[in-house]
Amino acid sequence: MHKLGEEIHLEEDEARGGSTPHIVRYILAISLALVILAMSATWISRSLLDAPSRGGPVTAEEHALGG
Repeated sequence: MHKLGEEIHLEEDEARGGSTPHIVRYILAISLALVILAMSATWISRSLLDAPSRGGPVTAEEHALGG
């Protein structure tokens, strides 16, 4: 902190009352990656479980009949 005439000039950390470690951006990046992985795992596992067992494509009529 220094004074120039009537003005008082503060450094960034002094004005904020602390430091800025940028931990929030790391938490956001990690949580975003975890959400993407969890949603992808859910999507892939559901698509594998719902796949037709015969191996061929299912037509709309077969789907309507429960086949």
